Amino acid sequence: MIHELSASDAAARIRARTLTSTALVEACLDRIDAREPEVGAWEHLDRDQALGAAREADRSEPRGPLHGVPIGVKDIIDTADMPTALGSKIHAGRRPQQDAACVAAARAAGAIVLGKTVTTEFAYFTPGKTRNPHDVRRTPGGSSSGSAAAVADDMVPLALGSQTAASVIRPASFCGVFGYKASFGALSLSGIRPFADSLDALGIFARSIADIALLRGVLIDGPGVSADVARIRPLPAPPRIGLCRTAQWMAAEPCARDALEASGEIFRRAGASLQDIELPPGFVALIDAQKTVMAYEAARNYAGEASRHPDLLSEAFRALLDMGARIGRESYDDAKRAIADAGAILPAAFGGCDVLVTPATIGEAPMADAGTGDPLMSRMWTALHLPALAVPVTKGPHGMPVGVQLIAMRGADALLLDVGSWAHQALLVDRHHQTK
Repeated sequence: MIHELSASDAAARIRARTLTSTALVEACLDRIDAREPEVGAWEHLDRDQALGAAREADRSEPRGPLHGVPIGVKDIIDTADMPTALGSKIHAGRRPQQDAACVAAARAAGAIVLGKTVTTEFAYFTPGKTRNPHDVRRTPGGSSSGSAAAVADDMVPLALGSQTAASVIRPASFCGVFGYKASFGALSLSGIRPFADSLDALGIFARSIADIALLRGVLIDGPGVSADVARIRPLPAPPRIGLCRTAQWMAAEPCARDALEASGEIFRRAGASLQDIELPPGFVALIDAQKTVMAYEAARNYAGEASRHPDLLSEAFRALLDMGARIGRESYDDAKRAIADAGAILPAAFGGCDVLVTPATIGEAPMADAGTGDPLMSRMWTALHLPALAVPVTKGPHGMPVGVQLIAMRGADALLLDVGSWAHQALLVDRHHQTK
């Protein structure tokens, strides 16, 4: 089916003139028509605008490596031709004057913005309408709810999201797709409403790691980057992988712990050098440090909404802002210092590994009425500004996706994706052997 194509395959076919952008966009829109009433991944869609852009792409020479490929954009990311409401009634109908930097780069590379995907309120915890496409009684996670669900349900091959605690890794794992959270500062956040300035990072959802590498290449190097340059690189040798259970290990459900242990064994059999990694005791404090920094900065970023429209904020968001307003500068500085101290000893903590593999979530996606899920397993890594990649692994006892996350040193994003591709291939080979 056309709507199931990866972005890389679709772009190659469009360049070769064996597929039109119009046909691809129509197929994606038909899929949305069929599934959106149940999944609810989209905040804004404009069928005529998307088809008009697709027809224009078919009439023109390829503009870049994403020419004619539709993408979804999280509704905290500005788009000049579509509303950006930030998941809040306060900003309903808000029309930005220009595209966010990431949207502008994607468009310059030929991508077509199909629409805006649902976000939780201001990218925090209060959920929107989106449900998990694998079981619509369950949450897709948050805050990049719609982006994860739309990609998982084959509505669009690529979508942009963001992460301040676990807003890419958690929904990607819950929905069974790949989710990449960039190193802090690696990708521009211009045109994206800040939540916590010293934690926020851009993210990408896709059904293949090659697609993540392609869009990341566009965001870093611009539309002139070739599809060949933005390609996953084969590793010269099997990677060095650290199995890191973390101090939060016992908070994970058995299915999450089993996924990590099984993945480690599969990677070992595939030739990886595998070692157990035990983090220094001081890393335990990073969970509370991340919470402190996030609340403190959010309270100051959203002081305007809190003072002018408190009645239009959810109870959960008001509670966060109240907590953040009570945090003093000294406590905030202490939290930042704890994060910096841990970051200083990270190279030694990695033990010479290329990546660490840890649980992506505490387990399967919970029922929707229980919220968007616990961000526990990503808070520490986000605080440390490290790149992360959610990789689907297995299914839990309720048939829902369960994954792991790979973590690399800050700035080693390309290596993370290369190792992630190797790891995914090892998982696929093992699954093939299991089913023979």
